Amino acid sequence: MDEKTGELLSATVLAERVGWCAALVSDMAGALTVERWNTADVDTLASGEDAGGRKLPSNAWMALRRLGWAVAPAEGVKVNDRIVRMAQEQAGRVLRSAKWRADLTAGVLKTWPADPSKRTTGEWDAVREAVPGGQFLPSSVIKSRTRQIAAFTRKHGRMPVDVFELEVAPRTARMLLLSACDGQQAAIERADEGGRALLRLQLPTRPDPASHKDWAWVACPVSLPPTIPAAAMLHLPTLRIYQGNVRADLAYTHAVPKTQRTGHTIALGVDWGLNTLLSAGAARLHGDGQITALGSGGQFRAAGVLAKQHRLRRLSEHLHSKADRYQRLTAGDEQHSLTARHTVLSDEIRHVCDRRSHLNDALAWAAARWTVDQAITASATVIYVEDLRSMEAKGMGRAMNTRLSQQVRGQIVDHMRHLAAEAGIAVVTVPARNTSRHCPHCLTPLRHRKAPDRPTTPGWKWALCPSCRWQGDRDQGAWRRIAARGLTHQAKTVVDRTSSAMVIRTVVDTLEARAVITPAADKTSRKDRSKAGSTQRHTARPTPRRRRTPSPTRPTGPEGKRPEGHAHTDRTRLPRAAHRHQDVTTISTPFPKLPVSRERGETPSRHQPRGAALGAGFHLHAHATPPRWETPSPDTTSDTGSLS
Repeated sequence: MDEKTGELLSATVLAERVGWCAALVSDMAGALTVERWNTADVDTLASGEDAGGRKLPSNAWMALRRLGWAVAPAEGVKVNDRIVRMAQEQAGRVLRSAKWRADLTAGVLKTWPADPSKRTTGEWDAVREAVPGGQFLPSSVIKSRTRQIAAFTRKHGRMPVDVFELEVAPRTARMLLLSACDGQQAAIERADEGGRALLRLQLPTRPDPASHKDWAWVACPVSLPPTIPAAAMLHLPTLRIYQGNVRADLAYTHAVPKTQRTGHTIALGVDWGLNTLLSAGAARLHGDGQITALGSGGQFRAAGVLAKQHRLRRLSEHLHSKADRYQRLTAGDEQHSLTARHTVLSDEIRHVCDRRSHLNDALAWAAARWTVDQAITASATVIYVEDLRSMEAKGMGRAMNTRLSQQVRGQIVDHMRHLAAEAGIAVVTVPARNTSRHCPHCLTPLRHRKAPDRPTTPGWKWALCPSCRWQGDRDQGAWRRIAARGLTHQAKTVVDRTSSAMVIRTVVDTLEARAVITPAADKTSRKDRSKAGSTQRHTARPTPRRRRTPSPTRPTGPEGKRPEGHAHTDRTRLPRAAHRHQDVTTISTPFPKLPVSRERGETPSRHQPRGAALGAGFHLHAHATPPRWETPSPDTTSDTGSLS
């Protein structure tokens, strides 16, 4: 609602005004980023000190103002100081993030290898020494930066000077970082009714406001998701336009238990898979140092989602191939007949990419939620996840390499940390070396073969230990190894300075020797049960093993249920005449008599019971006593319980 005129604004009008404001901020932030996109300015901002040696503020917009990096809107446009703050905050965040890429590129250029496609051991050691934190940096990151520099060299015939020549200034997103503002630009508070909040902010009434009269306060009701606690403190959100609607990325603060690096006794081990995305299980560390598995674990299967993901990937590759061909044929000619088709194809590519992005995000949240729920159920205080950042998809075929390289492991771990923090559960990454290769009980190298339940499916899904004879799914053995390794190495847990994530960087041999799962005691009897003689005959029980309490009173007639007794388990169909009316005293019809000759000494084979012509019963040749439903006799032994 427009507070100045009292007019109710539709969603379309609100999105239009937010878009005008975001465009003003994006233009100023982009201009400032391009102006300061160089090595000297980025190093000055990343140093944390100004020219006088004073420490720079943590807020990006305040640091840029301390350095004197000002920005102004276009000529004839009037904005307040808070709009400029948002532009400086956005530009400062982009420039600060470029520092790491600049140092990485400088280290790779300084130690450029003789053969960029394959470094030697000495060249790997040299580049890791030149890059900050290169000792624990995944090799795939260094290789990708090397390929980028090699492509620049082939195109220009020379090496780039730094990352600012290698990469152009990034585009700035159209969004409003309201966290850089104060109450003079935006404010948020909870509404009277639960699950809603009220956001007040100033928005322009035209795309090029010429004076302060072209700005007006707008009150926007915000629906809060149920995941936000009622006692949480709300912060100013980030506004962005998505498919014609205004989206608010709302941050909130509430108290959660503090996570610990050490002192864990119950841990959840998580192993990555391809078709089985996650395999997880809990393990307990006892006081004597033994580690036992709590149950057989579980698996998060997302075969349907992964199949859809791969279909969209193949569709995206096909559309990109067609678009590239159209672009080569048109050669930039706007009047070409294929230009319109290329435009339509580009829109379809963007739509497919959005579908893939949304599917990956939904899969990552679902997998993270499942993992944290497993930890909460097992009362675990830590989740150990194998670190596969250094895994490279190669040597397994074109299709398998593509599937491995497009897994959403990074998103899953990030979402896992977010959800686990609310429950006070720590998430620690451990080295993945030999987790699927060694036996979880004796650390002997395993033998892998086809799964016994899928003998026709190729692969090495099943693991067998030649020493202790343990066997099982290789993923089930891997999560046991990960949990045991994390529990024994928890004293080696450190907090990464850049990401604030808990990691175990190296494996210590003495601790690894104790990272074994102690098998549970076998509950099966080892007594020899083979038959040694004739079977002893036991006297028949006089009464069936059932309750001695009489059945409740029920009406008699054809609609009555079957009286007490054991049902036949060896009869696949009812006897003859089962459709007839049967009473509780009805017996089954015996076999017909065979013709006998008394002169030859033959006797009748069966007797003719009374009532056999009534039809088929449920007891063979047994006369049932009519139940005493109406006048049940007192039973003094019914409190002894049931024997069945």
